[in-house]
Amino acid sequence: MLLLLPPSETKRPGGEPGSRLDLARLRFPELTDARRTVLSAVHALARDHDSSVAALKLGPTQHHEVAKNRVLEASALLPAADRYTGVLYDALDAASLPATARAHLGRHAAVHSAILGPVGALDGIPDYRLSHDSRLPGVRLRAVWAPAVAAALAAETGLVLDARSQGYVALGPAPHGVWLEVVAEDAGGRRRALNHFNKHAKGQLARAVALSGEAPATVAELVEWGHAHGFRLESQPPAESGAARVALVTSPH
Repeated sequence: MLLLLPPSETKRPGGEPGSRLDLARLRFPELTDARRTVLSAVHALARDHDSSVAALKLGPTQHHEVAKNRVLEASALLPAADRYTGVLYDALDAASLPATARAHLGRHAAVHSAILGPVGALDGIPDYRLSHDSRLPGVRLRAVWAPAVAAALAAETGLVLDARSQGYVALGPAPHGVWLEVVAEDAGGRRRALNHFNKHAKGQLARAVALSGEAPATVAELVEWGHAHGFRLESQPPAESGAARVALVTSPH
């Protein structure tokens, strides 16, 4: 199983001393050319502070974020699961996982960044600022990433559970993936999609996958795994696009 997670706008600064970005060591090496294209465009944009502020949609207190993109290849690295912060990654709390669980997370989870495409959960990445809807000079992120990422994900032979947001799905659909939808069900059986708690539930699910040491190979196995680990997972009718779906059903908060 491969669990595809979205990134976060917020990130932990710093990194492991002496570490530097090495594209050859990232998961999905077939994305190297696309990664170089995007990194080059990010470098070009970062040379112009005002253009960067506009392209990255930075508020008055965020202008310092531009500096991160000027030094990407010289910046120290953190594993992706540790670099990102926010609701999902607070719930995952990868830093507190036992070594065996972290290793399992590294094998079975990936985070889809706008700057490097999908990377392994334990792949080292620099601090950066770029979103799925950022505009780069001479480069359209969707045009660069979508075909390359879709091809890389199509090569995955097991279950691909897609927990990404729609903006990142657009940067590379998973052709055989199963879309994870988080919904709350009230006492009357009425369901609604969630926002904040959507992210929290996905983080909890990722943590449980890591701790369990298991990797369901089919939707049926995933539903059974969920039952055994306290998650109500239900197979859903395919979406209009034909994509398979699984609902993670929670109680209203």
